[in-house]
Amino acid sequence: MAAGAAGARHVTAKDWIGFFAMVVGMFMAILDIQIVSSSLAEIQAGVSASADEISWVQTSYLIAEVIMIPLSGILARVMSTRWLFVVSAIGFTTMSIVCAFAWNIESLILFRALQGFLGGAMIPTVFATSFSLFPADRRAGVSVMIGLVATMAPTLGPTLGGYLTQSLSWHWLFLINVGPGLIVSALVWSFVDVDKPDLGVLKGFDFPGLVFMALFLGTLEFVVEEGPRNDWFEDHAIATAAAVCAVSAVLFFRRVLTYHNPIVGLRAFKDRNFAIGCLFSFVIGVGLYGAVYIMPLFLDRIRGLNSLQIGMVMFVTGMFQFMSAPVAGMLSRKMDLRLMLALGLGMFGFGVYLNSILTAESDFWELFVPQAVRGFSLMMCFIPINTLALGTLPPEQLKNASGLYNLMRNLGGAIGLAAINTVLIDRFALHMSRLSDNVTTARPGVQDMLDGLSGRLSGVIAGDPDRAALKIIHGLVEREAMVLTFSDCLLLMACVFAAAFLFMPLVRKPRAAVEGGH
Repeated sequence: MAAGAAGARHVTAKDWIGFFAMVVGMFMAILDIQIVSSSLAEIQAGVSASADEISWVQTSYLIAEVIMIPLSGILARVMSTRWLFVVSAIGFTTMSIVCAFAWNIESLILFRALQGFLGGAMIPTVFATSFSLFPADRRAGVSVMIGLVATMAPTLGPTLGGYLTQSLSWHWLFLINVGPGLIVSALVWSFVDVDKPDLGVLKGFDFPGLVFMALFLGTLEFVVEEGPRNDWFEDHAIATAAAVCAVSAVLFFRRVLTYHNPIVGLRAFKDRNFAIGCLFSFVIGVGLYGAVYIMPLFLDRIRGLNSLQIGMVMFVTGMFQFMSAPVAGMLSRKMDLRLMLALGLGMFGFGVYLNSILTAESDFWELFVPQAVRGFSLMMCFIPINTLALGTLPPEQLKNASGLYNLMRNLGGAIGLAAINTVLIDRFALHMSRLSDNVTTARPGVQDMLDGLSGRLSGVIAGDPDRAALKIIHGLVEREAMVLTFSDCLLLMACVFAAAFLFMPLVRKPRAAVEGGH
């Protein structure tokens, strides 16, 4: 659909219903990345998995989704947006059912991979449809809706997952998708009609390019997910995957740049705003998924909170995201989007920096302001990035470009989590070494503390009170080392957002935004 056509078309109630159904589908696909994160222990027990195996419940979903997201562009052209979304939603719902009834860890990993792959198309098609269906003067409100969903889903995932597991069972992490999935499929089939199938796209379909892309993205996701847990390239499987990733990347990009009908078009990267927008999307992925990962980890390991208590702390971020939506929508119509983006990035980085000022006693109220600042800033980032990146592209590039744009956010999350896990391991070892060197019985203060603990434990415990006192002090050292490690990770994330400012002068003011009254 041409841009001009989109601008002249009257958006009907049916269009709104269909599009809203698509947004709900996108919410489900993004939510399911994180919904299992707070319930892995229960799932592990349910399918008799090892600690190493259970991580693949998340990893398999992410790998498959990352492959589908860029592939969705060409599939949407071949099948039409309606057909692709409905097939994706039905496939996602079906796999959700079989995930709930998985009989062992191997079957669950397989079904989760299929769930991620089949559901992955629901994410980029929403972005492409928003720009092809709605005229420029409506896009601010639409961007608010999309942004709210895309940023709240990862935040709510662990909370909702923990509640379902504690209230019902881990099977409901997947069964909860069934009702909404069927409704979404029916509504999209009935009300969405933005384009027609074009089977001619299949002529000369790039099957080798598809294989190279799957190998490249799949092994890349595997390396960044598993690397921190397995000492990176010291592990044979990771080293092999990295080699396959490097070779397939070369073959994929060569194929894309030389084949007449490539599986993924990279022409959109010639647009400066799109290229910079993808970079900012990557940074947002680092911050969004990184914060959702680190904070629950801190609250669990240091504060000892359960999943519902952790959810209450994390809910502050989601609450302020929701509160900021109308403000961000209003500002996007009245403020230069570049200034709005700079404000959002600055606020998010500042919020993460405030989060980095941690102590072992940091609790709900100590974390309230940082969580609130981060939550409020997310919509200030997301809305302008969407418009800056996709708002001025030609209509024929939107489907493909939206896939690449969303892929960058997912890769930002994956690579960010890999970096965070690596920092957690390395910095914890460093802080433990430094603290252990300084917390010795040669220091009078330490010896006095040891004597005091031994005296209080004497007669209270059956064993050796001196040994018990040493164990307590060692536990305190471990705790403080972990607190310092979490602070380092959050400070590093704040630095990533500070570095993003270096690219702000390269962003052009989009003409479409001006014309739309932005």
